[in-house]
Amino acid sequence: MRARSIRGRAVAAAALAILLTVVTLGIGVDLVVGRHLHRSLDDSLRRRAVAIAQLSASAPALLTSPGSLETPLGGADTSVEVLDRSGRMVARSLGLGGRILPVQDLVTQVIDTGRPAYANATDGGKGIRVYAAPLADIRGAAAGGAVVIAASTSDLEETVHALHVGVIVSALAAALAGATAVALLLGRAFRPLGELAAAAGEIERTGDSGRRLPEIEVDDEVGRLATTLNGMLGSLERSREAERRFVADASHELRTPLTALRGNVAFLARHGATPAVVADLERDAARLARLADDLIAISREEAAALPTEAVDLRVLAEAVAARDPRIRVEAEPVVVLGDREALERALGNLVRNATLYGPPVGFVSVSVRRTGEAALLSVSDE
Repeated sequence: MRARSIRGRAVAAAALAILLTVVTLGIGVDLVVGRHLHRSLDDSLRRRAVAIAQLSASAPALLTSPGSLETPLGGADTSVEVLDRSGRMVARSLGLGGRILPVQDLVTQVIDTGRPAYANATDGGKGIRVYAAPLADIRGAAAGGAVVIAASTSDLEETVHALHVGVIVSALAAALAGATAVALLLGRAFRPLGELAAAAGEIERTGDSGRRLPEIEVDDEVGRLATTLNGMLGSLERSREAERRFVADASHELRTPLTALRGNVAFLARHGATPAVVADLERDAARLARLADDLIAISREEAAALPTEAVDLRVLAEAVAARDPRIRVEAEPVVVLGDREALERALGNLVRNATLYGPPVGFVSVSVRRTGEAALLSVSDE
C-alpha cells in the first residue's frame, strides 16, 4: 500500500510539473507571438496610411478614383477613409458601402494634434484595428485632414486562439505522456520492492533466519538494499547461532557443578556433613557464582554503549602478571578506548586457560604491541 501511495504521488507530481512547465512555456510563446502579430498588423496599417498620404500629396485627384483605395493589406481587405480638415468624408474604400468607421473621436484627435494614433474598435460586431494619420496641408480636398486605415483582427484572434488550444492540448498530452512514463518506470522500480516485502513477510511468518531475500539483478538502489538486508540477515543468523552455542556451552558448564552439588546435598541428607563434603560444596558454589558472574557480565557488555575510557594495555598486562610469577610481559605503551573491567576479565580468562591447560612447567607470555592503527594483545604458553 505504501509503494502504491509513493507511486501515485510521484506520478501526480510529474504530471503536474510537466503541465505547469508546458503551460508556462505556452504563455510565454503566446505573449511573444501575439505581440509579434499585433506589431506586424500595426506596421502594415502604418505603411498603407503612408502610401495614401503620399498619394494625397502627389495626386489628390486619384483619391476619388474608383479602386484607388482597394489595395489589400497582407492578404486581407482593409477599410480606408480619407477625411478633410473638418472631418467630412472625401473618399473611402468601396468595401465600406454606406458604413462609416466608428472612429470619429480618433479622427478629431489626430486632426487637432497632428499626431497619428492607433485604436481598437468594433465594426458590425467584429473587432478591428484602426490607424489614423494626419495628411499634409498641401493641396487637394483632403489637405490638412486625415486618413483612417482599418483591418479586421479576426484572423489574428483565430491564430491566437489556435495557439491557446495548441498549448492546452500539448500540455495535457505532455503531462499524460510524462505520467505514463513515470508510472511505467516506478512500476518496474517498485516490483522488486514488492518481492522483497513478500519475502521479508514470509521470513517473519516462519521465523526462519536461514532464509534470504531474493537477489536483485539490477545494480541500483533496490539491488544494493537487497544485498544489505541479506547481509543483515546473515549477521543476525550468526548472532543467533552464537547465542545457541553460548546457551549450550553455559548449560554444559552448569551441569557439572549442579550434578556435583546435588550429589553432595544427597550425601549430606543421608550421612551428615564432613569436611570434604563441605569443601566440595564450597567449590561447586564458587564455580556456579563465577559462571553466573560471567553470564551477567556478557549480558551487560552486549547492552552497553561504545566505550570512551582510555585504557593502557601495558598497565593492564602488568597488573595481571603481578598475580602469578609464571607470567612474563613484553609490552609497549598502547592506549585504547575500551571497558577496563571487560578487558581485564578477558585477559584474565586467557591467562587462566594458559596456566590451567598449558604445560605444567614453563612460562606464560603476554604481549602488547601496536600494529598500524590497531592494538594487538596476545597470550601464549609453551
